[in-house]
Amino acid sequence: MASVQRERAVRSDSTRNRDAILQAAAECLSVNPSASLADIAQAAGIARITLYGHFSSRNELLTELVHTSMARVEAELASVDLSGDTWHALEALVASSWRLVSSLSVLRGVAEHALPADEMHGSHGDPRTRVEHLLARGRADGSFRDDQSIAWQTACYFSLLHGAAAEVRAGRLSEDEVQESLIQTLRALLQAPSAQ
Repeated sequence: MASVQRERAVRSDSTRNRDAILQAAAECLSVNPSASLADIAQAAGIARITLYGHFSSRNELLTELVHTSMARVEAELASVDLSGDTWHALEALVASSWRLVSSLSVLRGVAEHALPADEMHGSHGDPRTRVEHLLARGRADGSFRDDQSIAWQTACYFSLLHGAAAEVRAGRLSEDEVQESLIQTLRALLQAPSAQ
């Protein structure tokens, strides 16, 4: 019985440490994209050896941080009501997606420089599928143009979101300007020619 309790305590400590590392990494990298593992361990309030027990390299930590962040993104986007009018559904999805992309922009910039492209693109499976389904629905009801592939329109959707976030990060665009123009730009891109 005592050994089972010790094992549970060790697992609980390990989970707490891992969560603390991921939270500290997200905070440190948002402030300083060059933050080292030593910086992150200090911010997490743990020894470097403890951090290395969970993540053997900065890239391994970044990979886990990307997956954890995308799980959060998926959980939030899954709660967006996409029923009803297709354009309203798109506006709701864009508003939620922009909030998430904007909040994770710095982390994405750090991860893009450090991780292979397939690691970044592979993390977008569920959000990509959601956009593709909405585009297909908009085509079916005549709201969206169908003279371009869904793959192209999906690529444009994500490129626009991430490109806008990069411009905000670089100080060339303001958050307000992006929020005002994003849905207008997507509407111009997707609107069926007969509806223009």
